[in-house]
Amino acid sequence: MSEPCEMESRITALEEDSRRNQTTHKEFFGRFEAMSERMARTDERYTQIKTDTAEIKADVRETKDAIQKLNEKPGKRWEGIVDKAIWAVCAAVIAFLLAKIGL
Repeated sequence: MSEPCEMESRITALEEDSRRNQTTHKEFFGRFEAMSERMARTDERYTQIKTDTAEIKADVRETKDAIQKLNEKPGKRWEGIVDKAIWAVCAAVIAFLLAKIGL
């Protein structure tokens, strides 16, 4: 009969440990893969948010420019009215002076 090997119990323990490690590794890599997928989705959402933010900023700039132009328009009209009124007063004064001189 053959003698039992001294290392047989250690080999058996190592084989069981290897099986447990394989299961643990599968679980770990499964979690790692799930985390990678979540990160990819997060990156995609982040990119979309950046794109949307850039579009919103552009719209706000356009709106701001349009509002500024609308706000400037009454001021320009008022300046035009005042300018014409000054010319009318000057013309009246000149006409009055010319009438006094007799021309």
